[in-house]
Amino acid sequence: MNDTPKLIVVVGTVMQTPTHRALQVLDNVAVVVRDGVVDAVLPAVSREAVDACGAADEVVHLSVRERLLPGLVDTHIHAPQWPQLGTGLDIPLERWLFEYTFPLEARYADAGFALDVWERMVPTLLAHGTTTAVYYSSIHEDATLRLAETCAHFGQRAFVGRVAMDHPEGTPEWYRDVDAAAGVAASARSVEAIRSLGSALVEPIITPRFIPACTHELLLGLGDLAARTGAVVQTHCSESDWEHGYVIERYGKRDAEMLAEFGLVRRGTVLAHGDHLCDDDFDIIRVAGAGVAHCPLSNSYFANAVFPLRRAQEWGVHVGLGSDVSGGPLPGLLPQCQHAVSASRMLEDGVDSARSPGERGVANSRVDVVAAFHAATLGGANMLGIPAGLIESGRAFDAIVVNADSGDSGLHYWDGIDNEERLFEKIVRLAAPSDITSVWVAGRRVAGA
Repeated sequence: MNDTPKLIVVVGTVMQTPTHRALQVLDNVAVVVRDGVVDAVLPAVSREAVDACGAADEVVHLSVRERLLPGLVDTHIHAPQWPQLGTGLDIPLERWLFEYTFPLEARYADAGFALDVWERMVPTLLAHGTTTAVYYSSIHEDATLRLAETCAHFGQRAFVGRVAMDHPEGTPEWYRDVDAAAGVAASARSVEAIRSLGSALVEPIITPRFIPACTHELLLGLGDLAARTGAVVQTHCSESDWEHGYVIERYGKRDAEMLAEFGLVRRGTVLAHGDHLCDDDFDIIRVAGAGVAHCPLSNSYFANAVFPLRRAQEWGVHVGLGSDVSGGPLPGLLPQCQHAVSASRMLEDGVDSARSPGERGVANSRVDVVAAFHAATLGGANMLGIPAGLIESGRAFDAIVVNADSGDSGLHYWDGIDNEERLFEKIVRLAAPSDITSVWVAGRRVAGA
């Protein structure tokens, strides 16, 4: 990869969602990027924009059918599951883990195998527009460090976590930490190793898999580790009937309550799925400054419920989108936007035709592509506390260019039929990697021409 130009100017039209209710279209602007950070967004015809173009190391003029959008923030990816992407979704979660997933993840004791996977996965996700990724690794320290190194090498912003899991009933004997003390120590070493890389893009994230896979002592120890190191946290929370019910049976309290008691619900904590969260749980999460990684496609396989995205957003809870590779069988977040919209419509309308329309669904649940794209960009960035998700002064220039006439995805702008709002909807619903012509992270072009 080339070094980041000190001064870049991108001239064209910007589309973004500063709130979950509003689409913002900035027509014919010059986005001035200095040292990887947006310095200004100016009218392209202004004197200041002309001067910036004259002084720039690189000037990019978008075509009439290209649009500049914020990069996508995928808040939930199981990196070791990449080789089983698109397969093995025929059984319940608790069996899927033991029969398919844990045996695959155990292979990452081989750091060479891990590196082969990472070097295929990270560039692919960048090509899909995923400028920030929140990764679960395996329990292996070497594989986890190599994942962090790979993200830094290819220029992806990332949070990388060594998975901690030690429960003798919730994990197989051949794939778990020896005990709680060993799990905490390995996680502490992993945090330090990732920080020692000195990458401005890659951070460690403390990663208890979920309560069923962890002993009480491990969860307490990881909460203490988060407090001592200041590292953010990720885990699963109230994902399915099985997991949600397990925690209530084990502790007599809901998942979010217990994770908070362990010190794991903190500012920046990413709670994956959350389909069975209640309003009291939303209050715990909102007050802590944590958030939910909404994974609409994988939820249709494993969650036994639909996450109420609209209610969570209106409650003031941070919500990002997650692909949940490989519980979600598609990479990239634009498809997840479409699935988030579809799931919300099913939640509102209901699915059982034997019930009357008034009894069938949950009123006021539907979201549109604006709300979904907001979750995929600024919603995830706000949850993680990173200066991304929006193209505005002071934020990192994490961005993608989509060409409405470049590929064979069906994305096309029709004169006399489409306007900017319709084009945005088409981009969110239809754009494929063949339509994403450039990807930048912190001002560095990491994919595309």
